[in-house]
Amino acid sequence: MELTSTSITEGEPIDLSYAHASVGGRNVIPQLSWTPGPAGTKSYAITIYDPDAPTGSGFWHWILADIPADVTEIPEGGPLPAGVRQWVNDAQEPGYSGPFPPAGPAHRYIHTVHAMPSAHLDAADDAANVQVRFAIHTTELDQASVTGTFQVD
Repeated sequence: MELTSTSITEGEPIDLSYAHASVGGRNVIPQLSWTPGPAGTKSYAITIYDPDAPTGSGFWHWILADIPADVTEIPEGGPLPAGVRQWVNDAQEPGYSGPFPPAGPAHRYIHTVHAMPSAHLDAADDAANVQVRFAIHTTELDQASVTGTFQVD
């Protein structure tokens, strides 16, 4: 699999429009497109993770699943395909929360698409995001990532 984006360039700064409103952004969902997953892919999940957050365990900005197997793109700003489920992220917000690191060095934002073996992720709609991530990471068939950076001066 390969993940590409017209919104995020590998290793480059993420535009302010995709950042959280708390740092002056518009919280726009970035465009993401991917090549099809391996044989047996029945759906996709997407996560965005900041490993540089000062929490000891990073910070999860977006967790969604149940993207149909015939969908290979999320357009900038959405909409999301019918039936997609999103969970509360580490900001305690449902859905997407763009970058909003504390002032200081740039943080990395790892955007990952996961090829899943079932059409419906085995996680309750009200599950804690750690449970959802466990369900994704322990069953995924393949994954691909693109990483951008964001910094608040």
